[in-house]
Amino acid sequence: MQMICLDLEGVLVPEIWIEFSKRSGIPELSRTTRDEPDYDKLMRFRIDTLKANGLKLADIQDVIAGMGPMAGARDFLDDLRSRYQVLILSDTFYEFASPLMRQLGWPTLLCHRLEVDEAGFVTRHVLRMADQKRHAVNALRLLNFQVIAAGDSYNDTGMLSAAHAGFFIHPPASIVERFPQFPVTNSYAELKAAIDGAAAGLAGR
Repeated sequence: MQMICLDLEGVLVPEIWIEFSKRSGIPELSRTTRDEPDYDKLMRFRIDTLKANGLKLADIQDVIAGMGPMAGARDFLDDLRSRYQVLILSDTFYEFASPLMRQLGWPTLLCHRLEVDEAGFVTRHVLRMADQKRHAVNALRLLNFQVIAAGDSYNDTGMLSAAHAGFFIHPPASIVERFPQFPVTNSYAELKAAIDGAAAGLAGR
């Protein structure tokens, strides 16, 4: 039995914080795990920046409502789901994800949540668990799944390392240089071929 685990932002949908940075005119909010690998530190910075600029959860949700999947993402995902079991492992938040999940056909998503005060300001990010992507892959392996994973950033490398096969899709050069052990794909067609090749190899074990 095989399971495909995919990151969400930067893989199937645009980076939410980058898009919100553009819409809000606050360049500091464009930082992602490509820039800051410590996710807790990054989220504390984001929450502090939102508060300093008087921005609420609803302001971010308004931006997300106008976003959609990357070109070709729905077809790519539909193809994978027709042949494999697929799980989305993301460090986004359920409060962000629903509009995008609807447009992707409601794939199964494991992510985190936000705490919001009575005024609508984000006060805290609540991780489902630390390093949840890697732990999820390890749990699937304990259930005797052969796991193939794909992501684009620092916070995906634990998942890629834990999987039987792991791939980058259009990662920045700095991450490719730091993690040369993961094959790089630059399109959905390339990633699909890499996944199918890995799956065929694993099936023979």
